[in-house]
Amino acid sequence: MNRSQANLLLLAVAVIWGSAFVAQAEGMLGVGPLTFTGIRFLLGASIVLPLAWREWRLLSVRGARPQAGDVLGVSALGVLLMLGAVLQQIGITSTTVTNAGFLTALYVPLVPLLAWLILRTRPHWSVWPTSLGCLAGTWLLSGAQGIDPVVGDLWVIASSVFWALHVLFVGRVAERIAAPFLVACGQFLICGVISLLAAGLSETITLSGIRQAGLPIVYAGVISVAIGFTAQVVGQRYSQPADAAIILSAETVFAALFGFLLMGDRLNASGMAGCALILVCIVVVQIAPLTPAGQFVRR
Repeated sequence: MNRSQANLLLLAVAVIWGSAFVAQAEGMLGVGPLTFTGIRFLLGASIVLPLAWREWRLLSVRGARPQAGDVLGVSALGVLLMLGAVLQQIGITSTTVTNAGFLTALYVPLVPLLAWLILRTRPHWSVWPTSLGCLAGTWLLSGAQGIDPVVGDLWVIASSVFWALHVLFVGRVAERIAAPFLVACGQFLICGVISLLAAGLSETITLSGIRQAGLPIVYAGVISVAIGFTAQVVGQRYSQPADAAIILSAETVFAALFGFLLMGDRLNASGMAGCALILVCIVVVQIAPLTPAGQFVRR
């Protein structure tokens, strides 16, 4: 695969993830947030399972099966994934697809901030102005619906913290185990099981409701979770980091586009300004450290 093909694959991933917000919103017509999340991720795990099993066999041949600490790490990733997905799903029930897409993307500037707080990793200078810009963009976007953010916006903003923590630690766990599909399948499984157990205690699960939400669940589970995450892994092996950063950030734009075309989402001038500001900050915080000037500053 050459660089152009990889970039096209990553663009497809951005389209998939952006469109998945519509499926998540439509899925709420038949099931609750925990039920939707649980079935979605268990379905994704079943699709990735053959690849995970192949990696498990290869690790067994080399005598490098994951240890107890590795299992604990994957389980922790699954819990973070569950919290991010469920909070986002709850938020989608009372906010627009457009808002959910842009507010979820707040995890991008949160990652270096949390790395600084938790891992004591010095952030690039661009984190500070882009974080302030994202806060301003969030205020503008949420203010598009009134003086204060709607409740759904607050749930989605909370989910971005757990998405950021997941991004912060998933690379460390995957690097230690050296089996990305095994890690992916394991965390999907943990996320799905915990979500369904919680759903059994707090939500009413019916076959009619699952059938009503069937198509959105299949789309979100097979296309977004299994294919989207897998294609990201493949594409980023051949794409330049700066290319991947910009292309995957377009997820927010596609979420707004699909929200406009399929859900009737509309933004006023304040909302559009907020979306633009968040998108600019997301792109800058990802590519600034990759520029020659940014790398010189870090040294």
